[in-house]
Amino acid sequence: MGIMTNIIAAEEYEVEAIGESPHPVDEWSGIEIRDVDVAKIATLHCLLTGDLFDDAVYLYQPAYVSTVEGTLVLRLADEVMERLAELDEETLEQIAVELAATEEFEYDDWPEEATAALLAELSELARLADSQAQSLFVWIYPLRT
Repeated sequence: MGIMTNIIAAEEYEVEAIGESPHPVDEWSGIEIRDVDVAKIATLHCLLTGDLFDDAVYLYQPAYVSTVEGTLVLRLADEVMERLAELDEETLEQIAVELAATEEFEYDDWPEEATAALLAELSELARLADSQAQSLFVWIYPLRT
């Protein structure tokens, strides 16, 4: 069983609406990607902030849980959003290499090109969210196969 992930820019008060949406990227600015879970989000958090993995995982307790669909909504830490918004091309490439080499991304065979593309999209989305005084949310939906 895989998961579908949408990372979107939205207002704080919209967390429940995000959780109840069948496809948030149709309603908010964002990106869609498969199999980005809490562990991958926490790993990215650690690379950007230097925090320990266990501390990062603790930060990503669901902000919303759908009892019907099993959908989770996480709020990306402000520090992570700020760091993503500040990434220049050289730093982005360096972090992409490091991210692809982590256990969480290696296990799922993510090549550097895929992590670089994800980081570039996240960086652009973080700049958009910052310019509109919004937050980044991670919508995680379990796919039933």
